[in-house]
Amino acid sequence: MASDGNQSIGATEFILAGFPNLNSTTKELFSVFLLIYLLTLTGNVLIVGVVRADTRLQIPMYFFLGNLSCLEILLTSVIIPKMLSNFLSRQHTISFAACITQFYFYFFLGASEFLLLAVMSMDRYLAICQPLRYPLLMSGPVCFRVALACWVGGLLPVLGPTVAVALLPFCKQGAVVQHFFCDSGPLLRLACTNTKKLEETDFVLASLVIVSSLIITAVSYGQIVLAVLRIPSAAGRQKAFSTCTSHLMVVTLFYGSAIFLYVRPSQSGSVDTNWAVTVITTFVTPLLNPFIYALRNKQVKEALKDMFRKVVGDFLGHFFLDKSLNKKTVR
Repeated sequence: MASDGNQSIGATEFILAGFPNLNSTTKELFSVFLLIYLLTLTGNVLIVGVVRADTRLQIPMYFFLGNLSCLEILLTSVIIPKMLSNFLSRQHTISFAACITQFYFYFFLGASEFLLLAVMSMDRYLAICQPLRYPLLMSGPVCFRVALACWVGGLLPVLGPTVAVALLPFCKQGAVVQHFFCDSGPLLRLACTNTKKLEETDFVLASLVIVSSLIITAVSYGQIVLAVLRIPSAAGRQKAFSTCTSHLMVVTLFYGSAIFLYVRPSQSGSVDTNWAVTVITTFVTPLLNPFIYALRNKQVKEALKDMFRKVVGDFLGHFFLDKSLNKKTVR
């Protein structure tokens, strides 16, 4: 990408700064984030597997949970493997193409997750507050179309800003991205042109996706809380509130950090502290979601026990069958 004056050819790679002031604890950070990544993958893969395998869980709530787990697996896999490799490497470089790809998939998957959380809150509202109409409103084909809309709804709005960022003149070769991945604010700071219009566009899109899904989620949970308060049994109210509180904790963390990071007119002015908040959306909530939404659920725990019994039973059956066949062959 040619330029004039003090601008050289366009950048072909960047350097990821990683975590500021923590360079002396590289091995410890690598161990911590590797553990988080493995636990996140394990928890979410278990959710996807058990939802697909157990017919008792093939209902709308668990169908959407399976989609959420798929998003969490992909979202963490876009960020963490490259970050882990940088911990073990002296050169923390990332190619321009890989950086733009990471940028696109991070925001695409993040936007899809916001939309899906809103849909999940509406699903719970309909199940609790409209139980008679729920089977019709959330039939199998409807759930599939709604989940598909969440994925496509995250895919398309991010495409335009990604192309715009890819076409920006990044003039300094090996410029340092002040983050552990290619986030919007740090990238825009490196462009050698005015990015105000692009920042405003990002602000509008982020506001539409995050704030609109937040409103739907807040209204849905508000209606659920009102319905729970009308439950005559104190034990029933306490059980319902404990579930809602867990869900709301994750939703608050996810929405709160995203609003701080992206729902503001200028993203490039305060990127030095963004990494600390981004840890919540990229590491904490993907790790917590399987435990908060599913693994504390009695039905899911029973399904997991049955799945493990079947797997262990099949393994032991094949093991003893092979030993028996080997003995017969020796004789």
